[in-house]
Amino acid sequence: MKIAVSACLLGENCKYNGGNNYAAQIAEKLSGEEILPVCPEVLAGAGIPRKCVELRSGRAINADGLDVDDIYRAGAEAALAQLIAFGAECAVLKSRSPTCGVREIYDGTFSGRLISGSGIFAAMVRDAGIRVIDSDEFE
Repeated sequence: MKIAVSACLLGENCKYNGGNNYAAQIAEKLSGEEILPVCPEVLAGAGIPRKCVELRSGRAINADGLDVDDIYRAGAEAALAQLIAFGAECAVLKSRSPTCGVREIYDGTFSGRLISGSGIFAAMVRDAGIRVIDSDEFE
């Protein structure tokens, strides 16, 4: 099976703070599968490290209040093109991310409050007909 996975979940240091979200259970369960690590934020050229970003009224805004929506959407589109070219059957995406969040995202106030919703990339993947799986719900 061909599966796209948020690169941070596989141990790549691509989080906004320069770290990762390595998830051993995901890496172990997917061993033997064809994996495409993907990070729309890195593809956007946002840099590592970078300012924290949340979605506010559907737009990507960084912690300094700068609207970075166009950059993040371009990165999400580039990542989606990679998934399609790869032939991904599903994508395991990082929970709560402004790009990869599947079920919840931060509310845009940088207060740590979560709301129902999807990140920019997760929504694009779902709209393209590719199954998305939240990393917190991966079994």
